[in-house]
Amino acid sequence: MNLSGPIERRQAESLSRHWMSLVLDELDFGVLLLNHAGRVLHCNLLARRELGAGHPLELSGNQLRCRRPEDAAPLAEAMRSAEAQGRRCLLRVGEGDAAINVVVVPLNRDVSKAAVLLILERRELCGELAAQWFALQHGLTPSETAVLKALSAGVRPNFVAEQQGVAISTVRTQIQSIRAKSGADSIAELLHQLAKLPPLVSTLRMEGVVNKVALTPP
Repeated sequence: MNLSGPIERRQAESLSRHWMSLVLDELDFGVLLLNHAGRVLHCNLLARRELGAGHPLELSGNQLRCRRPEDAAPLAEAMRSAEAQGRRCLLRVGEGDAAINVVVVPLNRDVSKAAVLLILERRELCGELAAQWFALQHGLTPSETAVLKALSAGVRPNFVAEQQGVAISTVRTQIQSIRAKSGADSIAELLHQLAKLPPLVSTLRMEGVVNKVALTPP
């Protein structure tokens, strides 16, 4: 009996799952893949970093839980509807400044066992590494780069001046220089350029700081 065919298929499937794991880790927003029982099949790099203290969701072993009891039922219902009925939705969990939006996506087409994908809200316009490369690409100075990163994080120019201990006029001059170098007509256009940047995730994987949840079949 020739067993090379089944062995090669298993090797190909294993390699595909490994590649998918690497692809998800390159995304600059948190992504979790779960089965119908809420067991985490994969948690990408950014999600593992974000699901710490202060985040409305947390990992307990390989289970995803809500920190607030009142968020548990809506999340469970959203996941049930996604898994059983193929419904996707936008769910808000947490409260106050810690509240985030979560997209619940059913993965139930042409599969024997359905899974659910959770996509977490991005905490910033673009990642720090993407902003750094944008600054290098356009020849920004270190002080201009700091201003750019602050703007991408949603900090207003007057607060940027306070944080850096400089006059607001200095920050405005730096913003004008950033706009000139990047070709942006306004701050809004500059932020639009940042929002369109492809994901750039640091190769520093923080191994040992957080436990990686492996990608496994549903």
